Amino acid sequence: MAKKSAKSSTFIWEGKDKSGRKTKGEVEGTSIALVKAELRKQNISVTKVRKKSFSFGKSKGGKIKPLDIALFTRQLATMMKAGVPLLNAFDITTDGIEKPAMKELLLKVKNEVAGGTTLAEALRAHPQYFDDLYCNLVASGEQSGALETLLDRIATYKEKSEALKAKIKKAMNYPVAVVCVAFIVTGILLVKVVPQFEEVFQGFGAELPAFTQVVIQISNFVQQWWLAAIIGLAAIGFMIKKLMQRSKAARDKKDRLVLKLPVIGPILEKSAVARFARTLSTTFAAGVPLVDALDSVAGAAGNVIFADATNRIKEDVSTGQQLQFAMKSSGIFPAMAIQMVSIGEESGSLDEMLDKVATFYEDEVDNAVDGLTSLMEPLIMSVLGVLVGGLIVAMYLPIFQMGSVV
Repeated sequence: MAKKSAKSSTFIWEGKDKSGRKTKGEVEGTSIALVKAELRKQNISVTKVRKKSFSFGKSKGGKIKPLDIALFTRQLATMMKAGVPLLNAFDITTDGIEKPAMKELLLKVKNEVAGGTTLAEALRAHPQYFDDLYCNLVASGEQSGALETLLDRIATYKEKSEALKAKIKKAMNYPVAVVCVAFIVTGILLVKVVPQFEEVFQGFGAELPAFTQVVIQISNFVQQWWLAAIIGLAAIGFMIKKLMQRSKAARDKKDRLVLKLPVIGPILEKSAVARFARTLSTTFAAGVPLVDALDSVAGAAGNVIFADATNRIKEDVSTGQQLQFAMKSSGIFPAMAIQMVSIGEESGSLDEMLDKVATFYEDEVDNAVDGLTSLMEPLIMSVLGVLVGGLIVAMYLPIFQMGSVV
């Protein structure tokens, strides 16, 4: 009969490395003795080892967000530029992080690197947090011996990308907020206020104005079917979400539709151009060949129209065509961006020109979002005024008619 293998557990350890510096981390193992033996092979003098305890029902520290990855990259780049060795930089960075989930992720990456794995390969083991673009740039930095420079570029790229995403969310959330506030205020009036007036109107004995009758009928419908309406809307939203997850055709159609929306469409289009230029500038400046860099750009496009256009540009460039002509033939890039790329290709400073294009369109998005916010503030007041004012007029219209008769 085969012997049952021992169950692996996570152990927390503390000790000193071969230079005498204090260090700590986490490692998988079957017993404390085996963990100590494994750490001794790594030239670590162990002072303390204990099994990691897990408490059920307790949060592991929340979801790791892209902004957390951007902050970690910036800290790692800063310390490596200051001459701090990679593993020590990981220790310092991990000690300064309060989110347990992020701390656990960095400890895993650090332990893999300490075991002899390259940083790029250690990061590739966690694709949900470190995408291909991130890992490819780290690999280029390790191969060229300029890891700190590449980490600095990645940090800048991630920071600007997240800032751009935040602006787009701000632009999208404002109209949604207007609709939600309008629905909530209207719902409260229909459920709480209109029924009070209806009881008063029942004693009038006269026919109510058509407008008032319509509002009362809507109020009765909402009172009777509000729960079914909420469940129905939630079910529709759930089905749409699942459809978007499973159907590429539905996602493609949605991407094409959003670019045609008034006000929002131009903002999304400018953000896509900024993302294209920022990603291509970062990868090309890192020494990645243009054709390979366009692969990363297509993956980071965020919109099927720009992803398809980038793939066509890649095919054209791979046949020897200049980037400026390939972008022009795609028909979706603005003339200014194409002209800047043309200057960059002719002067041999394509990465710098692309960086300027990205900065220009990021500023354009910022200004457009600020303008939308300024526009939406009076619009909110107008929408709420029409809704609330209309309901009030509908309720007081019978009273006004009685007063005119008297």
